[in-house]
Amino acid sequence: MPSPGSGPQYTPVADKEGRVTRYRVEFPHAGIVELESGHFEATEFAERRRGWGGRLANFKDSLIGTSMNSKRLAEERLSKKVALAIFSSDALSSTAYATQEILLVLVIAGTSAIHLSLPIALAITALLGIVVVSYSQLIKAYPSGGGAYTVALENLGVIAGLIAAASLLIDYTLTAAVSIAACVEAIVSAAPDVDSARVPIAVGLIALIALGNLRGIRESGTLFSIPTYGFVFILAGTIVIGMARVFMSDDPNILRTGEPKEAAEDATHALTLFLVLRAFSAGCAALTGVEAISNGVSSFKPPEWKNAIATMVSMAFLLGFLFLGTTILARHYGIIFEHGDKETVMSQVGEEVFGRNLLYYLLQGFTAGILFLAANTAYNGFPILAAILARDGYMPRVFHARGNRLVFSYGIAALTGFAALLLVIFNATTTQLIPLYALGVFLCFTLAQAGMVALWFKRKTPGWKRSAVINGFGGVVTGIVFVIIMVTKFGEGGWIVVVAIPLFTAGLWWIGRFYKRLQRQLYVSPDAQLDMRPNGESRVPIIVPVEDINLATVMTLGAACERSREVVAVHVIVDPDAPSTVEQRWSRQFPSIPLVVIASPFRNASDPIARYVDDRLKRAPHEVTVMIPLLEVRRPYHRPLVNQSLKRLQRMLENRRHVNLVAYPFSTGSMGRRRGRTSIP
Repeated sequence: MPSPGSGPQYTPVADKEGRVTRYRVEFPHAGIVELESGHFEATEFAERRRGWGGRLANFKDSLIGTSMNSKRLAEERLSKKVALAIFSSDALSSTAYATQEILLVLVIAGTSAIHLSLPIALAITALLGIVVVSYSQLIKAYPSGGGAYTVALENLGVIAGLIAAASLLIDYTLTAAVSIAACVEAIVSAAPDVDSARVPIAVGLIALIALGNLRGIRESGTLFSIPTYGFVFILAGTIVIGMARVFMSDDPNILRTGEPKEAAEDATHALTLFLVLRAFSAGCAALTGVEAISNGVSSFKPPEWKNAIATMVSMAFLLGFLFLGTTILARHYGIIFEHGDKETVMSQVGEEVFGRNLLYYLLQGFTAGILFLAANTAYNGFPILAAILARDGYMPRVFHARGNRLVFSYGIAALTGFAALLLVIFNATTTQLIPLYALGVFLCFTLAQAGMVALWFKRKTPGWKRSAVINGFGGVVTGIVFVIIMVTKFGEGGWIVVVAIPLFTAGLWWIGRFYKRLQRQLYVSPDAQLDMRPNGESRVPIIVPVEDINLATVMTLGAACERSREVVAVHVIVDPDAPSTVEQRWSRQFPSIPLVVIASPFRNASDPIARYVDDRLKRAPHEVTVMIPLLEVRRPYHRPLVNQSLKRLQRMLENRRHVNLVAYPFSTGSMGRRRGRTSIP
């Protein structure tokens, strides 16, 4: 942008053959600039910042960064190294509590049962391999991302897709809450005096990580790489050093179960198959976060699907090594963990290997760091999935809007609120949150594999039978694990998730039904010829904001043509992911009404229209009427689903001099036209 006080800037614009056909004239701090007749582009100065609203916007910019141009969206892609840190932090960090959860269940049958921790860990690692192989095929088949929701929706139907989406949204929320709770427990293990402040610390940490994500992917990726790789190196070093010491000792049998270091409470349960399955289901928390890579394939650098698969395989090898190594050492040293214990298994392993020295505190520090950042897996998955659902019409449309830093800000805010609420309710305690965990993930695993089997039978591409067998086997295994987790965790709090998933599914379906009904009621055929001509008595021009060509738009334009001799439609393109079809249809359907198109690379719809109104006021008769089509809804809870950007435009223009604001309510129920008025219903 030119500096203040400089003259206009002339930027050459070339055609497809590289010849300069026109120049773009941009004046200093212009809100919108004209590219060609009828086509404008909003600049970073389009937003008006006055009064308290302007001060709030300035504060927001100082906190999360200034708004970025949508053209930079293609630059915000992740390399495999950064993606491993961002998408795998949840799965890798689960080694801090997965072994602990296995021991927590086994010890109620007595300390003699802890020898089963290694066979259970081996079974979970094998399950990890099955999931990774199955999901690699999913990533290749769906390189645009979407994961279990997209696969289930396209191959098993709407209900299956929404069940998968609801399960993932719930599990992403639990991922954030569990990770932060485990982070606080790692801090308490090293500094027991802060135990009384665990909830405020947890809520503060979840707010801090939300802020990091609001600043954008690139900033978050750089921030998250250090703790993730630091944790991998320090824990891998702990495992290697611990095993080396065992091999060089008088008893080099690393697979021997050691005597417990401290006495445990008396056994309260017999060692039964059900108890072993409980321990297995608790340890399956190690697999949460594995699916995040499949949901974020579009965030990788090209070739996206190959880089995503390579990242997933690397994550699986690291997770398997760290999980098994931690379990082997904990088993060999005879480490136990019971309800009420404040020192984690990871802390006890580190103390056995290093003692209470600098290396021990480094291990605890990086453990707390990766657990803190493990919530980032949820912050990369939840907003993206919510945006996909909003695009498909199953969540409010605002969830598909990108914020200042090209991230889905509404999804980040929603996840933060839900996770903070869980931390407060469950006192930021991992053992209270774990029973709710993993159930949704394995339901998604199962639905995704079933959807892939249906896809292979549909496509029948070369090698489809082998692929169907792989995904079918994966689906059967994860389905069995889902049933085990549901049965063994139901009485411990898992019933909450069992109830929540159908409720969330019903909510998504209800929103989808509302939008589909609205689309049917407002539908205007692309072939319809609507040759409206302005023939009113007023000489004051009327500007009509147009989001889409629908019945509300048609009725508003008709009313404008009856009132004025000059009617102009203004359409703002804000979504770089969804190219608008309005301009393509306009000249054919409304040949007598000019259309002004404003490209808004900073994703703001209201301010560019307001700037266009300002420019129009500079010409005679120096007065403008803005007629805003607003959808009337029957229920108050429908209002957040419609009219959001137009309501903001109305608030901006209602006190503007020489601007006559007319809200034109349109009722979808009666399919009729109502008399215009100047207030929102």
